[in-house]
Amino acid sequence: MPSGLIALLDDVATIAKLAASSVDDIGAAVGKAGSKAAGVVIDDTAVTPRYVTGLTPDRELPIIGKIAVGSLKNKLLVILPVALILSAIAPWAITPILMLGGCYLCFEGAEKLWEKLAGEHEDEAALMECDDPGELEARQVAGAIRTDFILSAEIMVIALSTLDAQGFWLRAFALALVGVVITVAVYGAVGLIVKLDDIGLHMVKRGGSAGRSVGRLMVAGVPKLLSALSGIGTAAMLWVGGQIILHGLEVLHVAEALPHLVHDAAHRGAELIGFWVPVWQWLLTALGGAIVGIVIGAIIVAVLHVLPRRKTVATEGAH
Repeated sequence: MPSGLIALLDDVATIAKLAASSVDDIGAAVGKAGSKAAGVVIDDTAVTPRYVTGLTPDRELPIIGKIAVGSLKNKLLVILPVALILSAIAPWAITPILMLGGCYLCFEGAEKLWEKLAGEHEDEAALMECDDPGELEARQVAGAIRTDFILSAEIMVIALSTLDAQGFWLRAFALALVGVVITVAVYGAVGLIVKLDDIGLHMVKRGGSAGRSVGRLMVAGVPKLLSALSGIGTAAMLWVGGQIILHGLEVLHVAEALPHLVHDAAHRGAELIGFWVPVWQWLLTALGGAIVGIVIGAIIVAVLHVLPRRKTVATEGAH
């Protein structure tokens, strides 16, 4: 899927030649599908920790567990069957659906940038005003599962696109494994991240001198890490969304000059730098995708938020 996002593990044609009953087939297909969805996985991992904001430490892991269960239900009970049906009866629809999901990611990223620039944080303010811990928890879980649905759909459809040469049952089983493996990996990482400060406190109280020093660093560093992850999540939404749209334009042969421009600019820029060329090419390609994501996201934010608000203000002023 998104070109330049991550190297593919092997060729589609190689997987297609493997026998559908072989365990090696499943492993190769899962590895390929999971690697191709890695960009959205980064996004998912970076976005999720903010949903435990405002909750007591003893509820953090149970909340993440609830979100993980919701994520698995999203992937296995809704997205998997719909994706398989679409791939069988309307494969042409997969790329446009991916692009719609990419537009949503661009919107989410651009909306967060707009909120920071405008100093508006309506969702966070509403959560902080909630006095009932049970209601706060339910809101956080519901919000996380909604966001996860979009990210999970992107992961599963991107993964499915690498398996279209497989038999139906191989695709179904490989896609289910991708869903389970990615969910465990993402929410396992998220659980570790949000408990790092508790681990640090434990080391401060019970460790030796070296352990106490490391523990103090962990306690002091976790807020900065979570803040950095918030920024990484926003950037990932923009670059992944932008690259999905660029790839879709190329596949659909619509406005192909734009993805070619981004690719060529990244290639030439990396060659001009002259060292670590593959790394710079990846970074510049991601930057190009992020720029496209910002532009598309800004248009959607303007249509949904800024213009209606200005119209309302102008109407109220006239009265």
